[in-house]
Amino acid sequence: METEHTKLAVIAIVVEQESSVRQLNELLHGCSSYIIGRMGIPCRQRGVSLISVAMDAPADVISSLSGKLGRISGVSAKVAYSKLPEH
Repeated sequence: METEHTKLAVIAIVVEQESSVRQLNELLHGCSSYIIGRMGIPCRQRGVSLISVAMDAPADVISSLSGKLGRISGVSAKVAYSKLPEH
């Protein structure tokens, strides 16, 4: 059986609408087997939350998740990939 190649990446997420958090968490839960760490920072004085999600996953999984997150109203997402070769 051939193993799937994975990449290390961080998805930076900015949440500007609290009403979007449930949908965001559902998407993250669906990829929980690929998530190796998550940190959330609420910026209450601005009503915004900043979240970073570290992943070890196939590139298409990371890209798909980022795209789905970015389509949620009030949510922005960008990916930074490691330059290490796929594992």
